[in-house]
Amino acid sequence: MYRVWNFVTTYSLLLIGGALIALIWANISPNSYHDIVELVLIDDFIIGHAHEVGGQIHRTLTLHYLVNDVLMALFFAIAAKEVWEAIILEEGSLRGSKAVTPLIATLGGMLGPVAVYLGLAAVLGVYSLVSQGWAIPTATDIAFSYLVGRMVFGAGHPAIRFLLLLAIADDAGGLLILAVFYPSGELAPEWLLLSFGAAAVVFVLANWLPRHLDRGNQLRPNSTWVRKVLSFWPYLIAGCLSWYGFQEAGIHPALGLLPIVPTIPHADRGFGLFAEAEEHLHDLLNTIEHHLKYPVEIILLFFGLLNAGVEFSAISEPTWLVMGGLLIGKPLGILVIGWVGARLLGFGLPEGMTMRDVFVLGCVAAIGFTVALFVASVAFDAGPVQDAAKMGALFSFAAAGISLLAGKLLRVQKVGH
Repeated sequence: MYRVWNFVTTYSLLLIGGALIALIWANISPNSYHDIVELVLIDDFIIGHAHEVGGQIHRTLTLHYLVNDVLMALFFAIAAKEVWEAIILEEGSLRGSKAVTPLIATLGGMLGPVAVYLGLAAVLGVYSLVSQGWAIPTATDIAFSYLVGRMVFGAGHPAIRFLLLLAIADDAGGLLILAVFYPSGELAPEWLLLSFGAAAVVFVLANWLPRHLDRGNQLRPNSTWVRKVLSFWPYLIAGCLSWYGFQEAGIHPALGLLPIVPTIPHADRGFGLFAEAEEHLHDLLNTIEHHLKYPVEIILLFFGLLNAGVEFSAISEPTWLVMGGLLIGKPLGILVIGWVGARLLGFGLPEGMTMRDVFVLGCVAAIGFTVALFVASVAFDAGPVQDAAKMGALFSFAAAGISLLAGKLLRVQKVGH
């Protein structure tokens, strides 16, 4: 019921494949690589990078914008779906007291990296140059952390569930940080009325109203008709409107589908984060996720290809700041604040876990990769600082080796299924 291995393995391999091709390509032929990344698909279009021409906003749709700002909205929608279900469904992972310690530890896993990143930046004398990138090391890559966590703890260890909760809450925090601290242009919040208006209208017309009309009728004819005939189309239209509202509001449009996710009819209970058992659920929200699974895997291949192409000569201070934030700040923040939650506030740890496990788990969570790359591309303009920060996100894979070593030294007991 709770297996996530197949989904995550495929996701990870394609993303790593794209990133490795990008690294090799950018170091062999940087000019041709950057020409492809910034390839103009449509000039003067309704969506794309905004720049001013003669006092008017002019948008250019490039390949990079198409992948990072348009298609990655589907990836963030799937992450948001898992967070939403974990919060609202019966048996949801982020409901009740069982989630308190992981959520408190998540806070430490975000504050620790920020403190280390900014502290090191001040010590190295580059604070003003790199301070905008403070959020890059707050990220935890769900898929890769899960893969490494299984190697360290085994599939049946309670630390795996703790890690997944922490990673998904971390992503939720990351989405919030992106929306609040990294606007994509001049803020025009009135455009958010379009996004949230589209969400409200589609919820009322395609979700609430059919159920309201069917109350007392077990055959549910209206809900069935909407599900079978209209299917996902009302939500697709609302999603496009919401995405456009985010773009025009100056908030990163990759988050543009987030208001729509909670409006889609969902299952009554959850089986766990990314659980394979969800393949047997036929509510519209899970059905949409099933159909998005393979396209999103291909999108992540292109995301890796268009974002991880950094020349090794780009390594500089931001590289070490991002690595320090992730490899030092993340484990220490999770350990210290996790201890506060578990011991000082008395929320405790899951049965079978110790504080040693929490530290090792913090080392595993230091793999930033996907979201860290994404935040780096948003935090800095294209150039040497962004490239150096991206290299730090790529080097965070060192956390895998550190985690395996820490697991051995602290004698973590692997637990099978």
